[in-house]
Amino acid sequence: MDYPTKQTKAWVTPQIVVAIVLFGTMPLWIEAVGLYQYLGVEVIIWMIFALGYNLLLGYTGLPSFGHGAFFGIGAYAYGLAQFEVWPNLWFCLAAAVVVTAAFGAATALFLSHRRGIYFALMSIAFGQIFFFIASKWTDVTGGEDGLLDIQRLPVEFGAMSLSTRSNVELYYLCFALFCVLVILLWRLTNSPYGRVLRAIKQNEMRVSFIGYKVSVIKWSVFTLSTAIAGLAGGLFAMAQEGAYINIMSLQWSGTIVLMVLIGGGFVSFWGPVLGVILYFVARDVLGAYTEAWLLWFGLMFMLLVMFKPEGLAGMWRDLLGTLVTRKAEPKGNPAKVEG
Repeated sequence: MDYPTKQTKAWVTPQIVVAIVLFGTMPLWIEAVGLYQYLGVEVIIWMIFALGYNLLLGYTGLPSFGHGAFFGIGAYAYGLAQFEVWPNLWFCLAAAVVVTAAFGAATALFLSHRRGIYFALMSIAFGQIFFFIASKWTDVTGGEDGLLDIQRLPVEFGAMSLSTRSNVELYYLCFALFCVLVILLWRLTNSPYGRVLRAIKQNEMRVSFIGYKVSVIKWSVFTLSTAIAGLAGGLFAMAQEGAYINIMSLQWSGTIVLMVLIGGGFVSFWGPVLGVILYFVARDVLGAYTEAWLLWFGLMFMLLVMFKPEGLAGMWRDLLGTLVTRKAEPKGNPAKVEG
């Protein structure tokens, strides 16, 4: 059983500070390493999506394979709120979160009593249902053409207004939301609620025996995860200046699973962050040399699953453990004691 420590009780940890410094300065050095500013926007948005998804897969052990649909619902909700109701950034992002959470809550009513392969298959089914509706309801979603001309709305604080037109400006909006989300999720996953989620992953039946309403907890974490997916989808609609059905496909649902697994979401809070970074860097670096970059990335994923299923976070943890052990070892051989 996990017991609270000084670090898990803290709101801000050294790891969070390092992440804030690293990503807060990304626009200053990303071009110097041969990448581009829009990549930073993509990475920060998908890290938000992955951290929310890891509440399900990494912490609760619920394999949702249709989560891309909720990412897409958030994008459409943001665009429709902007076009049809009120073109205000905070209102549109709130609409993306609330609408997606509503769809997630309704879906969770059917999924929360399932587990294992049945949960996974039903999540795929609901994801495909939402994808089919989005592709055929052309009057609302635009069908295969999508919603075009979605604006990057300014950040408004009363009389003050900050632009998000450039990629750097949009990046810092996403970064601010990322920081808030990281701190809140860190506290949530290290709260009694988070420990119950980990207990459900270990043994759902035992958790129910000690009095917890497992189905209600699974419903709540699924709804929360989809709400975060909706936030990421709304930001992605801003970044793309449009909402398209391809992000609701089974392919993108599988991609977020791959990111979380290869990063080590099962063993670390930061695993999804590492997985997202690896995916997009591999896409751009390997993609510059071959169109079959996804094949090589898939082979890398297979090797990690076979030989290091804990992912990048597990490799990093083991490396630190080795360094600490070597540092603690005595430098010389101890003198022999004659018997």
